[in-house]
Amino acid sequence: MSSDKRAAQDEAIRILDSHRIMAVATNRPDGWPQNTIVGYANLGFSIYFVVFRSSQKLANIRTDTRVAIAVGHEPVGLDVLQAVYAGAEAAEVIDQTEKAQAWKLLTERHPNLSGLDLPTAADAAVMRARCRYLSVLDYRVAFGHRVSFELEPPDTPSE
Repeated sequence: MSSDKRAAQDEAIRILDSHRIMAVATNRPDGWPQNTIVGYANLGFSIYFVVFRSSQKLANIRTDTRVAIAVGHEPVGLDVLQAVYAGAEAAEVIDQTEKAQAWKLLTERHPNLSGLDLPTAADAAVMRARCRYLSVLDYRVAFGHRVSFELEPPDTPSE
């Protein structure tokens, strides 16, 4: 792996690790995109979030597992803008050990969840989005600077 790609991956992880909410866009059955804000926690390039079973987001993911993710913040000036954009494949976490780990990560990242139990499987789904295509935007390097890269397919260990 080139040092530029490794540096971009490290920066992407740093940005993902330092935020708590993301925009996640799904594809509706009628072809229109749907974008929502969700709280998340990540373990490398695996991003966990919880959705209600009754949500349009879950229905959309069940039909098309491809999602787009955006993570960033409003900078004090454009010269310090940093963000991560990712194309990912999302799926419900079924494995109970992984689900417990995801909930632990979420409660650590989101203090408002501490002390709460994982929602019941009847009410909510714990989701994992595995990043595949990433772009790291970093205006600290230069205005409009972006590094894009592809990770191994989601079923291949990449972290």
